[in-house]
Amino acid sequence: MFPSKTLLSTVLIALSVVDASPLRRESSSTLGFTARVNARADTLNIAAADRARAQAMQQSGHKRAGSSSFSITNAATVYTAQVGVGSPANQYTLLIDTGSSNTWVGANTPYKTTSTSVDTGNSVSVNYGSGSFSGEEYLDTVTLSSGLVITGQSIGAATTSTGFTNFDGILGVGPTDLTQGTVSNVDSVPTVTDNLYSKGTIGTEALGVYFAPGGSTGELTFGGSDSSKTTSSVNYVPLTTTSPASSYWGIDQSITYGSSTILSATAGIVDTGTTLILIATDAFQKYQSATGATVDNNTGLLMITSAQYANLQTLNFNIGGVNYGLTANGQIWPRSLNTDIGGSSDSIYLVINDIGTNSGSGLDFINGYSFLQRFYSVFDTTNHRVGFATTSSTSATSN
Repeated sequence: MFPSKTLLSTVLIALSVVDASPLRRESSSTLGFTARVNARADTLNIAAADRARAQAMQQSGHKRAGSSSFSITNAATVYTAQVGVGSPANQYTLLIDTGSSNTWVGANTPYKTTSTSVDTGNSVSVNYGSGSFSGEEYLDTVTLSSGLVITGQSIGAATTSTGFTNFDGILGVGPTDLTQGTVSNVDSVPTVTDNLYSKGTIGTEALGVYFAPGGSTGELTFGGSDSSKTTSSVNYVPLTTTSPASSYWGIDQSITYGSSTILSATAGIVDTGTTLILIATDAFQKYQSATGATVDNNTGLLMITSAQYANLQTLNFNIGGVNYGLTANGQIWPRSLNTDIGGSSDSIYLVINDIGTNSGSGLDFINGYSFLQRFYSVFDTTNHRVGFATTSSTSATSN
């Protein structure tokens, strides 16, 4: 069913603009992009890839927000879009990421100057752990779609890059602070989302994310949330002040399995680029013990029997006083994709895994793709908050 172990599934996802203010331009536009579960079977198993990403984020956030980022090419889930830069637009295949914020091109297809290109004279450099790039900063026109054209966007034109064999660069939609220290002569640079807001294309600087389980369609919404994808109101919580989670889309939450607390209230992050749900080592050990799961060496995932699956209790994420419950089916890896991550087709694997450090690190969990498949999320820069809502997929049995 799948051409390779690296490309496990492709999800066509629409980017749309939601206009939240009568003073701003009425517009709605979509951009198709692909979501790939990227097992990187040639390097790291899916759990090890996520854990390496988490550890890089912990180290980077403690040093200084934006001084470096984390490995994205080794991430188990990546999202790519065809993005035009310049006029006439040259097309580039860029990784979309909520955990980094610089937009740049040139890893494979070289950056080409056009009539809209302005060389600022500044240098730009970002370290992504196992990958990096450096080059010159330009201001240029970025075309996401016919209705999403951004003029004067900061673009990194890579002269050197490592770790981006299959992509041209990154479309960074993370917090602006992650650009600090990456461009010479300036403290930070506006992100794509910053400029969509400042130029009046969207009324609120917010990003809504919808993914459906099982490889069906999803949507990334610039400007707010899409109520047609939710079955409840969006409940918001303020961003955490605890470092290093505060350097990213960080929140506070606690986790209970059934009636037992496995992770007391603590700080962590929400991240589209992490495939699994990672929790602090001490919490992970409690979860493993409660489920009776064993670690599968090939995938790095916890594995359970059919009888243990039948006895799985709800895993509740308490965020801002609201419980977001993962059902038994929501806690397992899609069985149709088992062999594509080096697993057995008739095994049952869990998507909860070990972040690699005990609680108290300041980044004790990552609610990744496996969580976001079940709950709509909104990353709201304007109001410094993250929101969640239930969807028709929250209790689905698609896995």
